[in-house]
Amino acid sequence: MQRPALRALLLAATTLAMAPLPTEAAAPAAPASEAGAKATSAADAAFEALYTSEWEWRRSLWGPDEDNPQDTPALPDVGPEAQAEKLARWSKVKAKLARIDTAALSRENQINYAVYANQIDALLTEQQYRDYEKPFNADTSFWGNLAARVREPVKDEPGARAMLAMLRDIPRYYDQQIANMRAGIARGFTAPRVTLAGRDEGIAQVIAAGASEENVFFAPFADLPDTIPQATRTQIEADALRVIKADVIPAHGKLLAFLRNEYTPAARTSLGADKLPDGRAYYLSKIREFTTLEKTPEEIHQLGLAEMARIRARMDDVMREVGFTGTLGEFFEHLRTDPQFYPKTPEELLYRAAWIAKSFDGKASQYFGRLPRSRFAIKPVPDDIAPFYTGGRGGPGIYLVNTYDLPSRPFYSQVALTLHESAPGHAFQMPLAAENTALPAFRRDTYLSAYGEGWALYCEALGEDMDMYETPYDLFGMLSYQAWRASRLVVDTGIHAKGWTREEAQDYLRSNTALSNHEIETEVDRYISWPGQALSYYMGELAFLDARAKAKAALGEKFNIRAFHDAVLEIGSVPLPLIDARVDQLIAEGGVGPYPDEE
Repeated sequence: MQRPALRALLLAATTLAMAPLPTEAAAPAAPASEAGAKATSAADAAFEALYTSEWEWRRSLWGPDEDNPQDTPALPDVGPEAQAEKLARWSKVKAKLARIDTAALSRENQINYAVYANQIDALLTEQQYRDYEKPFNADTSFWGNLAARVREPVKDEPGARAMLAMLRDIPRYYDQQIANMRAGIARGFTAPRVTLAGRDEGIAQVIAAGASEENVFFAPFADLPDTIPQATRTQIEADALRVIKADVIPAHGKLLAFLRNEYTPAARTSLGADKLPDGRAYYLSKIREFTTLEKTPEEIHQLGLAEMARIRARMDDVMREVGFTGTLGEFFEHLRTDPQFYPKTPEELLYRAAWIAKSFDGKASQYFGRLPRSRFAIKPVPDDIAPFYTGGRGGPGIYLVNTYDLPSRPFYSQVALTLHESAPGHAFQMPLAAENTALPAFRRDTYLSAYGEGWALYCEALGEDMDMYETPYDLFGMLSYQAWRASRLVVDTGIHAKGWTREEAQDYLRSNTALSNHEIETEVDRYISWPGQALSYYMGELAFLDARAKAKAALGEKFNIRAFHDAVLEIGSVPLPLIDARVDQLIAEGGVGPYPDEE
């Protein structure tokens, strides 16, 4: 389906990225042509030197981020001097980018420039609004990321020593985070209080486990490889228990006391981002960050309402197909409460996810020419975060399935969830980008939510083309998931720009999706505490759907679904307008994808 308003916006935004390359002067003006080539080369060299230097510096800042783990475990410096350095560095980079003659760049670097400039704008804006003073939300926390980081065993003695050094550094890291949060309290820049209940459970579990082998921070040392001599392994294990007792547990105790006694009582009682300091501008910055588009809250809200009406009409059709004679709301309640739709054991849910993933493997070559080398495991979400976690989450090497509260994990959602979180969604797209050595590192190793989540949501809809939805209930589960993401456009803007209450947001999801009540509650708290992120999914999917419709209309019988998918995946995680630009190139090349021998 073509959406003219979005199409116009996308095309306008691609002007810089896909500007025509300078043409050579007509003969006999050879010197002018040579001068033009030298200018292009100089512009490219200046740009490449700028992003290479900044990217190496940026990587040096990374700590135990779950999406960007370093080979050597280390905790980042999040103190005031480091924050000032980030602000200064990215301000200078932005100024230097503005001085580069983009028309003199090669075609490839014009695209790289558009991607890189978007990254720098987002990073700089976060520093300007001091987002680091609110370093966690209802979905993700720095202590939760750290606990996830240490779950994997170390591979050798140097790795074990580096892990021990990181654990000793936790008190410093947590103290810096606490200082940042205190600064946030002082200016009214905190997480909403209503979203904080129970979010410190993982911290309390670390303390309760004590200096024992049951503590999650002992996990890296629980199965040291035999390549380490036995005496050394024994010493490392003893050192780990001592560090957990002397450093890890006291740091968690201090953090827990701060969150319960100081932060939560001082946290704001308002919900919307527009109630934060300079809140309206802040929310607009989050819309830009998470959609890569210039859209107003009202535009997004109205788009969400229109999409919800379209999806509800399809839901009605499926409901009638299965013979349900009540209202759509009654059908939602039937799906939420009938035991036939829910697993009885965690293994039942995990096995179902594995079956769906392998079923896609049998169809993959029909829809994709290039497949990633990386494979993924299917594991349950860890117990300490499961109560507040989404139904599942995927990425390179992993598909986490939430087996907590089984009556909230319906079978009818599993096909859509698995296509989104595993293959061909996150555990497929992200490795493909990382494996594409033709892209510069800053494009291979970073993730834009609008592209990544948009692609994963597109994969849910693609499941219908691939005949993955074997029953009408499976199809309804996909439509419910589509409605869930479309409703986020309404709910996120409702909360952060229109004064919606938590109850209004929950009621909207309850009236328009088949999500369980537990999922509705955790999801709404996530949207409240993470402004704008929820917008990325459906806005991104619309960009992929519109690009596919455009390619089919232009290419006719030459349209090849594998070539289309290969084309939009080879560019990595990019601002949404560049999806459209890549499809323009695909059309200009007669529908031949980037890997013609594999089509």
